[in-house]
Order: sequence, then C-alpha cells, then structure tokens
Amino acid sequence: MQAESGPGGPIGEPDDESGPREAIRGALLAPETLVRAIGSGRRRGADAPQYQRVELRYVDLKGVRHLQITEYDERQAHTRNATAGEPAAESVDGLLSAPYGNWHVETTGETLRLRYTKKGKSLLHRQDESHEQKTGHDRVKQRALDPAAPFLIELGISDHLGRVKPSRQSKYKQIDEFCKLLAPAVDEALAAGRIPSGRPLQVVDLGCGNAYLTLAAYHLLTVAGHDVRMTGIDRTPAARSRNTKRVAALGWQDHLRFVDATIADAELDSPPDVVLALHACDTATDDALARAVGWEAPLVLAAPCCHHDIQKQLKSVEPPAPYGPLTRYGIVRERFADVLTDTLRAAVLRQVGYRVEVVQFVDSEHTPRNLLLRAARTGAPAGPEVRAEYEALVGEWQLKPRLAELVLDPNREAVF
Repeated sequence: MQAESGPGGPIGEPDDESGPREAIRGALLAPETLVRAIGSGRRRGADAPQYQRVELRYVDLKGVRHLQITEYDERQAHTRNATAGEPAAESVDGLLSAPYGNWHVETTGETLRLRYTKKGKSLLHRQDESHEQKTGHDRVKQRALDPAAPFLIELGISDHLGRVKPSRQSKYKQIDEFCKLLAPAVDEALAAGRIPSGRPLQVVDLGCGNAYLTLAAYHLLTVAGHDVRMTGIDRTPAARSRNTKRVAALGWQDHLRFVDATIADAELDSPPDVVLALHACDTATDDALARAVGWEAPLVLAAPCCHHDIQKQLKSVEPPAPYGPLTRYGIVRERFADVLTDTLRAAVLRQVGYRVEVVQFVDSEHTPRNLLLRAARTGAPAGPEVRAEYEALVGEWQLKPRLAELVLDPNREAVF
C-alpha cells in the first residue's frame, strides 16, 4: 500500500491496508464536514458492484441530519437515507466492502481520492481544498435528466463524477428542456387514449445525429416506467455504427436500435406513437413532420433548425405592401423567415388533424434555434377558417411551403 497526502508526505504505514479505507470511512461519517462522495468503477479481479456508482451527501430531513445514498444502475437512480450515527455507519461499512475501484470524497477542508491498483493495493491522495457544504433537501434544481445518468457519461456530456462538463452545458440544457416537454406530453396522450396503453411505447427520432436526444428520451421514458421501443434514424452509416456501440455499452440494445436511412425512406416495424426531431436542418424538419403525418403519429415534438427554404423564396418575391421593410435587411429577413416558416408548419399540421403549440423550449443563450412544435393528433377535421387563414398568408407572400407540398394535395386537402 502507498498513501500520500496532498503536498505533504505519506500517511499510515506502507503495509497498513486499513489506513486509506479508515480515512475514507472517517470522512464519510463526518456529518458536519462531508460535502460529497462518489464510489465508482470496480477493482481488478473482483466482481462488478451491484450498482455502477454511488453518491453520498448529508441532508437535513425534518430537522434531523441524514446520510443520503444514491446508487445508480444503467437505467435509474435509487435513493435511500440513513440517520447520522449508527445507521449511517452500517450503510457506509457496507458500501466500503463493495468492490468499488475508486472513491472521490470532498469535505469542507480537503479532497480525498482513493483508488486500487491492478495488484489490489490502495493509493490515497489528500489535497487541501475548500468546499461548501449544502444540506438542504431541495437544493438541486428541478431537472428532467440526472447529470449523473450513465448515458450522459457515455455521451461525454458529464464527467466520470456525474457532473456536466462546462463545455457541454448548452447541449445538456437543450436535451433536458426538450425532455421536460416530452414527459408530460406523453402522459397526456396516454391519459386521453391517443396512445394505446398495455403495449410497448413506439418512439422514433428522425435525423438523430449523435443520438443525444434519442438516448435522453429513451432514458427518461424508461425511468418513468414505460416499456419503450425506440429507433433512431440518420442517413449517415457512421452515425448508426457509433450510436449502436454506445447503446450496447449501456445495455439498451434490445429495445433501442439505429437505422441509416433518409427520413423519407426510413422503414419502421410498427407505426410510431411518438415522433421526435431535434434540429433537423432546413426542409428535413418538413420531411420529419410529413412522415409523422403519414404514420398518423399521436404525438410529435420537433425543434426546427435553419429555415433556408422560405428565406430563399422571400428573396425572390416582391413583398406585399406595406411589409417591404421586413425583407429589406438580411438579418431581419432571416428572423422573419424563421417565424413565418414555423407558423406555416403549424398551420399545415392543423389542417391535417393536429392540435399544435409553438413554444420556446430553451433560452436563446443555449441555442438560437429554440422554438418547438408540439403537435397532438386529434383527428378532428379543420374548420374552413383554418384553411382560409393559411391560404391568405401563403397567397399574400407567394410562398410554397415544403410541408404543404408533402401532405396537402393541390386543392389543399390532406393527402394522408
């Protein structure tokens, strides 16, 4: 055994294997100074621990301090609380006997790192550092996705300690906020009977790219208790290969698969209940919405990306009076095209039996493409005023929206 202490010398004796373990134990059982502790990995030659990682901190519940223990498997977090004192000691002893290969412990005055070498020897490093202890039970912001979820670590969004990397904060925020809108929308569709219950929930992510949203949605819905069958569609074979490896590493390969195909050509084993599309470029969003309409998907959530198609059309037409200034300046024309494109998409979806909401799903500091179309299929025919509004708008601006060409016939009747 070797033991080191921050900038100083060794602690304990080289052959005293209990020294590092007792140092960690003492830090974990100090309710006034422990900030956070994480056990992860496994020791070489030992069976894997029951849980992939464990996190500990103290919280005050009804005025009594407890050691909160959160254990993570591949799907979800399991939290339990032990009163400070003997109950906490029993829990800590059980955790320290588990074959975790690494312990990272932060206290108000230092950081301790314990790891086991390939030969089974323990190495303890101590570094003087200040950390603030927070014992409020509700101190964590409400999130849809736990930053320590294994899939976020696998994607490289969170580090091995379960903290979102500074460089990936915006990406984490995007998918977290998207999932905050997804979960209640699915619950509402199930409650209304638009999505049948008693069978697996079929979900497809069109234009999935690096599968950030695909994995997030699968995790979110699975943790919520749904039996999910999910497919990610992307036209790049490399994306399919990369994402398939990630899913295998997470043990999700039985219920989550990837297909390399265009959105228009993708084939599914079963019609989807939920169609997702996050930042599919330009008219790829229209392709995704058209596939959803063709499948008669009960629920659609799409966050469009760039809007070049309508921008180009606005450049080539004479704007109706008195709206010339809206297309005179490049940046104004671009933003106007963004708003107009999504307004027209919503109008088309309404004509084919969807109730549509257009919402901002994340602050613009995280992505300028922050509008989301949330559409629930009702099957109710659109009233004549819906079509009249749409016809007046496209006629005034002389536009041919891509989505209308895909799902409405020349007489503006629904194709599907």
